[in-house]
Amino acid sequence: MTIQAQILDPLAREQRRRHMAMIRLCEVGPSEQLFAHPAHPYTALLIEAIPVPDPDVRPAESVAVGEPPSPMSPPSGCRFRTRCPKADRRCSDEVPELRAVAPDRFVACHHPLIAAA
Repeated sequence: MTIQAQILDPLAREQRRRHMAMIRLCEVGPSEQLFAHPAHPYTALLIEAIPVPDPDVRPAESVAVGEPPSPMSPPSGCRFRTRCPKADRRCSDEVPELRAVAPDRFVACHHPLIAAA
């Protein structure tokens, strides 16, 4: 093994570990339901940001607040709280667990947009 590989391999492993630590599911469910009625505020913002291929359709006015979370220094609590309009102190203190809000619908949010069934 070369000196270069001895230095770069551990750095690459650390980068993958940090990237995986940043990945968090915020919502799971059938795509038709998810797009029609998102349960997580961040999912709703992402869906609203999808451009419509029609010049007569104006883009959505809502935009994500704050800064994207840093993969090098992820925020405490909910990873999406830095961009979420509903974020509060609980979101910074506690990591939300993925929980059922409807049959086959799960959301990791302290303030879901749809009520739990």
